Order: sequence, then C-alpha cells, then structure tokens
Amino acid sequence: MAATAAAPEKTLLRFSTAGSVDDGKSTLIGRLLYESRGVYEDQLASIEKSGLNRSTGPLDYSLLTDGLKAEREQGITIDVAYRYFSTARRKFIIADTPGHEQYTRNMATGASTAHVAIVLIDARKGVLPQSKRHAYIASLLGIPRVAVAVNKMDLVDFRPDVFESIQADFLAFVRELRFQEIVFIPISALEGDNVVARSERTPWFHGPTFLDYLETVPVEEASDAAPFRMPVQYVIRPSLDFRGYAGQIASGSIRPGDEVRVLPSGRAARVKEIATFDGNLEEAFAPMSVTLTLTSEIDVSRGNMLVRADEAAPAVARSFDATLVWMNDAALEPGRSYLLKHTTRQVRATVRNVRCRVDVNTLEYEAARELRLNEIGVVTIDVARPIFLDSYQENRITGAFILIDPFSNATLAAGMIRGVLRHDQHRGPVSARERADRLGHDPAVIWLPERRGLATLLERDLFAQGAAVSVTDSAANARVLQTAGLIAIAISEEEPSDTLILPDLASEDEAAVEQIMKALEDAGVLHRAERFAGGEGI
Repeated sequence: MAATAAAPEKTLLRFSTAGSVDDGKSTLIGRLLYESRGVYEDQLASIEKSGLNRSTGPLDYSLLTDGLKAEREQGITIDVAYRYFSTARRKFIIADTPGHEQYTRNMATGASTAHVAIVLIDARKGVLPQSKRHAYIASLLGIPRVAVAVNKMDLVDFRPDVFESIQADFLAFVRELRFQEIVFIPISALEGDNVVARSERTPWFHGPTFLDYLETVPVEEASDAAPFRMPVQYVIRPSLDFRGYAGQIASGSIRPGDEVRVLPSGRAARVKEIATFDGNLEEAFAPMSVTLTLTSEIDVSRGNMLVRADEAAPAVARSFDATLVWMNDAALEPGRSYLLKHTTRQVRATVRNVRCRVDVNTLEYEAARELRLNEIGVVTIDVARPIFLDSYQENRITGAFILIDPFSNATLAAGMIRGVLRHDQHRGPVSARERADRLGHDPAVIWLPERRGLATLLERDLFAQGAAVSVTDSAANARVLQTAGLIAIAISEEEPSDTLILPDLASEDEAAVEQIMKALEDAGVLHRAERFAGGEGI
C-alpha cells in the first residue's frame, strides 16, 4: 500500500474584534462559528431551546458567544473572551473584546498578539469613538492589518454611498497611523450577507467576504526577520555531561555552529546543539521553545539573553521612554517603586515622570501628571539593573513589558518601549541636555527677593509635578543649583545671574504661582506635552 503524503500544517491567524454596544459583534462571531461548524451540537440545541431565543425568526447567533448572564443582562461583552475554530484552510483564535472606553485595558490585552484587528461599525451610526479607539490601540500594539466590517447594511438598504462615506471617515482618522493594509467589507451579520457567502444584494462590492479575507490574509510574523533574541528561562543541568539553556525564541533564527553572545557579559560561544523533546533540530526560529547547548563553558543564568554575534545587539539600558496603558484603579504614582517584568527578567523600576497623555479619540497629546485607569500616556522609566531591549516597533517581545505592584503582585500596566534615552547610549561627561532629559525640565533661576511664602508655594507646586527644585537664600547657591540642572528659587537680596524674567506679580498666593508656572512653560523650562507630537507614533 502506497504511503499517504502528510497534509500540510494549517497556518494560525490570531485576530481581535471590538465594537460598541449593539454593533452586532457577537452576532458576527456567532454566525462565523456556526457556519464554519465551530459550535458543538449541544451548544446549538441549548440556544435553540433557550427562552432568550425567539420561537420564530432567525437564530440569535450572539448567544453562541455571549455566554455570561451578566453580559446578556447588560447587553455588553464585559471581558476578553478567546474563541477557537478552524476551517479547511486555516486555524483561528479570536480575541473578543469590549469596545467602550472603560475597557481600554481589556482591548489592549486582547489585541496584543493579533495579526489582524477587526473593527465593527454599525452602518446606521457610522464611525464612533469606539471605532477610533480600537484602531488606535491596534496601531499602538503594532498590528499590521485592519479589516473594517460595516455591519447592518440590511438596515440601510445596502446603499453603496453609506458604505463609501464610512470608508472615507475611517481613512481620514487613521491617516497618521501605521497600517500596512486596511480592508472594508459590507456585511449583515444577522442575515449572513458577505460573512461566509457572497451577497447578491451588494453587486457593487468586489472585495472578499469576511471569511475569505480571514482565510487568505497573509500571516506575517515581524519576529521572523528580526535579529535573534532568546531570553534564558532556565539553565538545565541534569548531569555533569549536559548543560543547556532553555527559553522561547523571541525573534530571529539559530542553527548549530552559529556564534552567540551572552548579555550582559558579552562573552561568546558557538551553538553546539538545538535540543527539544522530540530530538535535535537543524534550525530553530521564533516562537519555538528550545534548549541550546554551547561548545564552551561560559557563565549563563536565568534572565540573561542570547543574541547572534553577527547581528545587531539590543540596547542595554537603565532608562527608557515607553508608552503605557494603565490598568489599575489606583493611579500611577511617579517616583514610586514598582516591579518591571521584561522577557525573563524582573527588576525594580520607577516611573520618573509622565511626559504626556493621549486622547485616544482625537489622537491629541495632553499635559499630565498621572495616569488613571484605562488611560494611555508616554512615561520615562528608570530600572535598578540594566535590561536588554529593542523598541516595540522593532520587536514586540523585547520591546514590551508589564509593571507589577510589589505588594499585591497585581499587574498595573502594559508598556511598549519607544526608545532608550540618549544618556544611556554613551559614556563620558553628563551634558546639560542629558540632565534635562533625566529631570524632565531645563534648569532655571527664579528670583523672588524676600518672598519666602511665595517661594515655598512655588517649590511645593513644582515638586508635585516631579521637578527637581530648591529654595535658597544665596545668589551664589542658586547658580550652583542651576548648573546641576535644578530649578533654583532664590529669595536673596542680591539678584543671581541669568534669572527668569517674570511678569508683575500682584499677590503672594496661588494666582502668582500660576503666573510663574506659565512663564516657565513659555520659556521652555517645563517640557510640554506638545514636544511628543512631532516624534514617532506614541
């Protein structure tokens, strides 16, 4: 009997979905599961008998996905639900997330590993803030492709002008976001138009059906082309004859004979074997979990990182800028000690300052002192020990981290690294610009002769914003403090040199403090949030 050729392994597509209340997201997913036979017969029978389902009319497909009673009562999906199904062509994992603002953290969690983001839009309502928020978070998380499912087309008589208007509005919003591809599909999840089968009611639409798109969209892993990174999870030494370094490859590939370096030591050796449970491999690549053995004995421990010697190495840094999605009811406290989990390393970390907050509905940057639940902002983070990192745009594994409460062990935030601060990239004397980057403001001298009460109020307000500030009664000391990068408030009789020009102050109270704060901003001493608007995407 002739041997049968093994069937090629199906590719896996991970996609996230989000929409506002009543957009029909649950109905779309339910129909997709039903028509692709991703529903068990007992589930279908239960729903058909459910009192929640009408005795006449079409099956309520949303009941296939909204399994929680609380969801049914509130009419919303309240958490991230992962659904699994497959077709003859591909396997799928759906991250079904809520779209409204109070669940921004859930949306970010569900979309974090997706290849494609599905944005559901009600054809009657058009592009809503929830639609924009999901698109923005998808861009923030580096998802390359977006499919916009314009649902309930049956309720607008399948008019092409409605579809085209929504398409134009959405494209206008995402113009500044980084997507490789945006596809628009007119559908009716309830009646099945363009979900699995092509609809005769949209003869003007020549694109794919929703399922066709999911089955054919390229599954691109950015980690495939990135330099080799393998954080060491365990050192395996069952006997004196074997010493292996186990971990999951974050990006790139490796073969026996390749030279690798160990971070942070920088020592090099060649790969001897790539061991797995099923035997040795001739090549390994992301996201495989493997054990590497080396040709020479060098010191490697958990938390180290293996990189290829002939490729660009990650940055080794103690300070970096990051975009942070805050996920806790208690607000972020700059200056407080947190735990930072990055690949296999966990280190003490401090959020030095909040540089700005982003309005995810308008993409505008706002000045901020803190981040609250579901808010997103740019922060500067200092870590107690160096970590080995890439920017998130370059590597979604080595560019990501979480912040943890050291007392409750609760996850507080998810972060995407934007870049290493300049002062972490070289050695030598510390420059004035590096001091300003570290402190979050330029140095300055404010002269308030013999006005100690006002000086104290101003010092307190600046300190609350994270500024390095001090009151002094000596003109000479003020100059020393300025040289060290601080904001000096001099109450001396003698005027120090290079003092900030202040407006006429008519009072000794908070109104005068506000006048001085505005003068500091106008002079560029306090770094405004707008400075980030011209940089790379937040």
